[in-house]
Amino acid sequence: MKNTGKKFEQKTIDALKRCLEKVPFVQGVMPLSEQELVGDMRPALVAKVKLPDGEKRIIIEFKTVGQPRIARDALNQLLRYREILPDAYGVFAAPYISPKAAQIWADEGLGYMDLAGNCHLSFGQIHVEKMGNPNPFSDKRELRSLYSPKATRILRVLLSNPKTEWRLQGLSEVARVSLGLVAKVKSLLADREWITEGAKGLRLVDPEALLIEWAHNHTFRKNVVRNFYSLKTTPGNEAHIAEVLSKKGIRYALTGFSGADRIAPFMRYSKMMAYVDESDEDVTDFLNLKKVTSGANVTLLTPYDEGVYYGSFEFNGIQVVSPIQVYLDLAGDRGRGEDAAKELMEKVIRPSW
Repeated sequence: MKNTGKKFEQKTIDALKRCLEKVPFVQGVMPLSEQELVGDMRPALVAKVKLPDGEKRIIIEFKTVGQPRIARDALNQLLRYREILPDAYGVFAAPYISPKAAQIWADEGLGYMDLAGNCHLSFGQIHVEKMGNPNPFSDKRELRSLYSPKATRILRVLLSNPKTEWRLQGLSEVARVSLGLVAKVKSLLADREWITEGAKGLRLVDPEALLIEWAHNHTFRKNVVRNFYSLKTTPGNEAHIAEVLSKKGIRYALTGFSGADRIAPFMRYSKMMAYVDESDEDVTDFLNLKKVTSGANVTLLTPYDEGVYYGSFEFNGIQVVSPIQVYLDLAGDRGRGEDAAKELMEKVIRPSW
């Protein structure tokens, strides 16, 4: 067996057993030994399912990543194995298989299963499908890599310019990150089949899927969050803070509902939010703000990375972060924030793509 097969063999067999446990006429599931295999090619794992009328061989291609590009690679490998075992049923397995990757195998009349408990097996008289189990491995290194502070600089550039074809060097320079990091992010996006690469470079092909997954892995609380109370109205606070910080030469930009109101007005709001860079002076001293633990009507965020300012623009003399950043900061706010994010997606972001 391959090293991957040896490492995950028992977990994979256990997952297969769980998928078939409610089928009353399945009499057993076990891996085949090396001696039982035929030919020189060795799949990750071959199992046999004991049925009343004999045994069914299952070729299992286990990968550590269950993204679409990996699923297609596994599918191509399986088709070569079936030249040796033509009557076997093919199954793609991984710790977690994305819905798009699962569909690739299902469209070919083949099966899939993951360690989260999702599966689709259909052969002979057996048809088992379990869907909807969330990814228990969502904190894996690949997600931390794709949505790390500097990696998200690359994502902002791509999402703000989805029709642009990028050379790696050019993307590196615009995003102000290393060429090596661009190559790593490119690989992670390619695994998800969210980018395509042509003669002129790479470009996004599914920006909405990228932004939605990013939003699920984003929270504005990654920043340093400070809450204040001011006697001014919300518009008054926004105008005052913009005027004072501009005069002081301190970088800032509105976000949250304050940003959305400039881009896609949707609802009334009573609390302003803005990114504000650190400075040698305490901004609360010259903004006349009182720090509070409850009842705040001003939230100032010290950015976790300067990338939050990418695509910022001026609206009536006030700096606002890009629609992409506003969407991210609103989407995680269940209720009103989530609704405002959807409005922003429908009215501004999606049409721009």
